Amino acid sequence: MRVIIASDHAGYTLKERLKEVFASSMAFEDLGTFSEESVDYPDLAHPLSDKVAAGDYEFGILICGTGNGMAMCANKHKDIRAGLCWKPEIAALVRQHNNANILVMPARFIEIETAIEIMKVFFSTAFEGGRHQRRIDKINL
Repeated sequence: MRVIIASDHAGYTLKERLKEVFASSMAFEDLGTFSEESVDYPDLAHPLSDKVAAGDYEFGILICGTGNGMAMCANKHKDIRAGLCWKPEIAALVRQHNNANILVMPARFIEIETAIEIMKVFFSTAFEGGRHQRRIDKINL
C-alpha cells in the first residue's frame, strides 16, 4: 500500500517511528518535515491533501502536536475527510462512518503504541456505506 505522510515539528519523531514500524507493509511518500525545527503545519497539510483529493493516493497521514491544525487544513479541501484519532476506536469509526481518507494524529497526546494500533485499525477498517454515504454526500457544500 502506498501512503502519503507529513508532520510538523511536533509530529516529526512519531512520523519517523511509524514509518519504521510499517515499512514492510506500506510504501511512504514523506512530504516532511525532516527535523524538529519549527515549521508551519499548513505548508504540509495542504500539499498532502491536494494529492489525496487528486487521487494520487487513496490515504494520507498527518501528524502535529494536537492534530487539530492539520485536520482543519485538510478538511478545507473538497473530497477530503480527515479524521482526528487519539484512540483506536475512533479510527474504526472515522473509517466505518465517515470514510476518512486522511488519518490525523496528535503527537503530543498519544504514545507510540497507541499510534501503531490506531494505524492498524484505520487501515484495516472498511467503510460501511448505506446511511453513512448519504451523510458524507452532504459534507461538501
